Amino acid sequence: QVQLVESGGGLVQAGGSLRLSCAASGRTFSGTTMGWFRQAPGNDREFVAAIGWNFGNTDYADSVKGRFTISRDRAKTTVFLQMNSLKPEDTAVYYCAVRIPGAGQYNYWGQGTQVTVSS
Repeated sequence: QVQLVESGGGLVQAGGSLRLSCAASGRTFSGTTMGWFRQAPGNDREFVAAIGWNFGNTDYADSVKGRFTISRDRAKTTVFLQMNSLKPEDTAVYYCAVRIPGAGQYNYWGQGTQVTVSS
């Protein structure tokens, strides 16, 4: 099993920044992809960003491109999401997730951290 713990959420004004962190522990897998998702009230959970085992392999939702940056520490057990130029529509619970090699979907999820952007 893999345990994921997110931190860094909070309340920020529009135009501000936050940095989310997600630390993985427990069983480790090489070749994992780590990602961030979010879910706003009344909406489905949506993809935000992902980073592959190779640091240069990243992917972003169109809605966050140019504003959010995903990164991973050298040990590849912690993933970060730097969020700049935040908008009220970024308000959501943000979840960290891990996908093991060969899996068609993300296998492990964190408990989520609330991000609220005021206008």
